[in-house]
Amino acid sequence: MSKQPILEIRDLEVFYGPIKALKNINITVYEGQVVALLGANGAGKTTTLRTLSGIIRPTNGQIIFEGKRIDKLAPEKITSNGISQSPEGRQIFGDLTVEENLKIGAYIVKSKKTLNDNFEKVYNYFPVLKERRNQVASTLSGGEQQMLAIGRALMNNPKVLLLDEPSLGLAPLLVKEILQIVNNIAKDGVTVVIVEQNAAQTLKIADYAYVLEVGNISKEGEGHNLANDSTLAEAYLGTVSN
Repeated sequence: MSKQPILEIRDLEVFYGPIKALKNINITVYEGQVVALLGANGAGKTTTLRTLSGIIRPTNGQIIFEGKRIDKLAPEKITSNGISQSPEGRQIFGDLTVEENLKIGAYIVKSKKTLNDNFEKVYNYFPVLKERRNQVASTLSGGEQQMLAIGRALMNNPKVLLLDEPSLGLAPLLVKEILQIVNNIAKDGVTVVIVEQNAAQTLKIADYAYVLEVGNISKEGEGHNLANDSTLAEAYLGTVSN
């Protein structure tokens, strides 16, 4: 693991009108890690991801990616620098085929060879997408649509992958499968920042985790330590089990 963080959030503040959504939060992400952002609805998790990807402008603080500030860059510039987001609710293009959806994710890729390599990489993670590559995306199951959303975010070779609630609405077995694939993606060298309500399962793959509570970081630590934290389990995680 590199000694220098690949991504740092320093004293980040975000306001929605008069409401302070993020209150001077600090997060450090190292290359190849899975870092989880946990907490209840309204805690500031999605706001953090949207600020990282440039959709929301911070009021104060800095976001440092590979040693350079990116908090004033446009979203497309942040994407071309190597940060991709799979948004909450999937937001796939339902009228397009699986392959067309994936191609949209590769809009910054200029080389045809790289594009083909990226297709193969995504199909390797998600073989069902290869089987369904000519199928209209709206006809996919919920789990397949989620795989497509993650696959689309991988199509431009990101260094950091932002995942917002990838398990939302999925059956428990599918949740395990998706999170295992996320773990494999990280092992292959893509750093992952994941927002999840399913904290118990997420902590099994997270190297490090932050718990957000109404815009503050109330707790942080290595994933396995937080999974065994009884006070945290009662407050946020439900039962941490298999």
